[in-house]
Amino acid sequence: MSFHQLDINQMSINPFQRIGNEWMLITAKKGETVNTMTASWGMMGVFWGENVVTVGIRPQRYTKEFVDAGDIFTLTFFDGERKKEMGYLGSVSGRDEDKIKKVDFHVTEIDGAPTFEEGKLVFVCKKLMETPLDPADFKESWIDEKWYEAHDYHIMYTAEVIGVYQSGQEV
Repeated sequence: MSFHQLDINQMSINPFQRIGNEWMLITAKKGETVNTMTASWGMMGVFWGENVVTVGIRPQRYTKEFVDAGDIFTLTFFDGERKKEMGYLGSVSGRDEDKIKKVDFHVTEIDGAPTFEEGKLVFVCKKLMETPLDPADFKESWIDEKWYEAHDYHIMYTAEVIGVYQSGQEV
């Protein structure tokens, strides 16, 4: 599958639908190895005058090691398709098996960043900031009670979107 670059300023995207309902894969490379995880939480917008995304990764996730190992990562969207595969990629650790091979996804690179041939829309992201969540900053106690029973607070990565690519199909 070939990808072509889009002008981010010409895109119309609903992040609530894309991220919250359709999900995305956060993918990074460490050495020659690629790992990915499914995410349904994240943000898109403008900060410091740049088009940015913010994603959270819990400290125990294997993908965090890969995101930490380099400056870039990708967010890959599948237009609501491949939910079964994405569910698997979000529930099994790459430490334990080659989960990418198991779901029959094929790694490719765009601008030196790993993604998947099966993807429909890819954001190539360059890390700008890494911020651990601190429960002392929560203004509502239910957040900690509902989402952090294990006290495994997300590390928030804010990254500049340095390229957006679409597969041969319409977004």
